[in-house]
Amino acid sequence: MKAGSGLVAGQRPEAELAQAAVQAALAAAGLTRADNVILFLTHDFSRNPQAAVLAAARAAGCLSVCGGTASGLFTERGWQFDQPAAAALVYSTPAGHTPAESPLLSFSGYSRLPFEWQDGPARVGLLDSDAATWSHGRTTENGCAEFGLPGVNGRLVRASGLRLLGEPLPVEQCAGYDLRRIGGHNAVDSLHRALPAELRDRPPLHQIAALRQADAPGIALLSANADGSLTLAETLDEGETITWAIRQPLGAEQEMREALLATVNPKKTPNFALMFSCIGRGPLFYGNDDRDLVAFRDTFPDTPLLGAYGTGQIAPLGGQNRLFHNTALTLLFESAHV
Repeated sequence: MKAGSGLVAGQRPEAELAQAAVQAALAAAGLTRADNVILFLTHDFSRNPQAAVLAAARAAGCLSVCGGTASGLFTERGWQFDQPAAAALVYSTPAGHTPAESPLLSFSGYSRLPFEWQDGPARVGLLDSDAATWSHGRTTENGCAEFGLPGVNGRLVRASGLRLLGEPLPVEQCAGYDLRRIGGHNAVDSLHRALPAELRDRPPLHQIAALRQADAPGIALLSANADGSLTLAETLDEGETITWAIRQPLGAEQEMREALLATVNPKKTPNFALMFSCIGRGPLFYGNDDRDLVAFRDTFPDTPLLGAYGTGQIAPLGGQNRLFHNTALTLLFESAHV
């Protein structure tokens, strides 16, 4: 199997950027045409993405072009936020059916996970508000695209970037979205007791979450209130337990490196990879560089990568598909053909 990626930026959202990105990906793969193309465009293309999608299809010599717009794009070579850009990954493989263990790639422009995606086959993908999406060379009318990649097996690596702050605590009093008492203290005091001393005076609420389970999506903290309560992004029930957790750059990078290293097979490296990250992660979180991308390059230096930043990441958990935030999802693909 041959695969390659390409990232091209310009001054205006023109179809030629998509064409150039595919051509760069073909050159990197040593191909003259591709069987499959995954194409991401920045939101600059959202009003009329079809011209760029068609340009990508012509450059690749195939109609199997899938993807969507996103808040930012990246490949193994670098990332792009502040200019119109196109990023593409191409691969060529013998014809075949998508293996059952390969998740369904799913992209949506909704603000919440579509209801019909919560059950059914395992999905991995990206949600970005008001995104345009496309599948099989055509933009979709409902803002959702789903597709399987033929001829490859996919393995998922999920890194939440959250470090637990203590043990689970019982919820004693809550009203709607306001958490009032937990573990024998009002909510604000409970959080302060769990935080490192240097963060107690000004807790970074945007980096803190409440977890029902260690591997579950974090519940965001929206505000700390004068009455000692905390307003959360989800409701809780009295009697259940939660654990405070925090996102910090060093801890998130370490988790990412450990998660990737755990998947290394010295006898077989992935043919290519996809990464779906959060707009609140990446360079904006780590400070002028994407340490998740650096960790990927260090672990898989010869593997083509295509990635995008969005507002939510879709992954299976406990038999259902869930919406995560501030999470990096990495799909490692290997040829299903021996």
